[in-house]
Amino acid sequence: MSDGSGRRVVVTGATGNVGTSVVRALAEDPETASVVGVARRVPDWAPAKTEWAAVDLGSDRADPREVFEGADAVVHLAWAFQPTHDPAVTWRTNVLGGMRVFEAVAAAGVPVLVHASSVGAYSPGPKDRAVDESWPTHGWPDAAYCREKAYLERALDTFERDRPEVRVVRMRPAFLLKRESASEQRRIFGGRFLPGQIARPELLPFLPDVPGLRVQALHTDDAAEAYRLAVRTEVRGAFNLAADPPIDAELLGQMFDARPVRLPRTAARSAIAAAWNLRLLPASPHLFDAVLRLPLMDCTRARVELGWRPQHTATEVLEEFLLGMRAGEGEPTEPMRGRKVG
Repeated sequence: MSDGSGRRVVVTGATGNVGTSVVRALAEDPETASVVGVARRVPDWAPAKTEWAAVDLGSDRADPREVFEGADAVVHLAWAFQPTHDPAVTWRTNVLGGMRVFEAVAAAGVPVLVHASSVGAYSPGPKDRAVDESWPTHGWPDAAYCREKAYLERALDTFERDRPEVRVVRMRPAFLLKRESASEQRRIFGGRFLPGQIARPELLPFLPDVPGLRVQALHTDDAAEAYRLAVRTEVRGAFNLAADPPIDAELLGQMFDARPVRLPRTAARSAIAAAWNLRLLPASPHLFDAVLRLPLMDCTRARVELGWRPQHTATEVLEEFLLGMRAGEGEPTEPMRGRKVG
């Protein structure tokens, strides 16, 4: 553990969308003595108070215990979204890798574990009201992302029962976006050749209005602040994280000055499934099914117990992200490299 001069915090998945923001937030915290960023590929990026460790959590030979030794907290963010056509690969990184992290936290005697769960862990829920953290977390079983997030929730249930000395916090954020993540997320969900210029309002005279397509978003930096607060605040359990207002076709229509046009779920899903089966679209129709069923989240607990408030509205988040798509924005890490297409 630290000698009292400040916390030593280890962050897995430190070079991704959330990781880059969390590393910055922790490094800027005067109570943080040092940050250890864990990633498959060590970046050239050198933020203050930060050192790097190369660990591939998807490898059977991965053992992060040595990196965790002496840490005051581990923030586990590492996650692989692809390949969506081979869920066994993401299972190895996300589920088996996550369980390796939990085991290494216990073996190294780390007193705090902050885990990145997700709104995707929740069972199907309402779109007309918000649910709190007691809503069931069984996911949508047909979508690998939700299935994996829900499985790790069960693994953490066992971990907490067996390791009560570890303070465990589960973050359940909405869709996380920032300007610098635009290129990465375009590649993950839309494909590497999808032009960012498609986000220009003048190219979208109408928008598909699919029943059930109402979700929440949050600026990644706002989520990072919640992670920072979770490290330094004596809290346990799950926290929903999202910004207002919820995003639906009406809001998008106002942003793009476009007319929403009703599109049946079956038609939208069939188009996505055809593109996915042809390897033209990385985002799977199973994830689309899950998104239509995600509940809206109540974030009262984060406000009351963490003192957390998002600094960006969901509308501002979307506007910033779309600007990032058009400009091909990125970060100086391998997963986040900027690239302008179109």
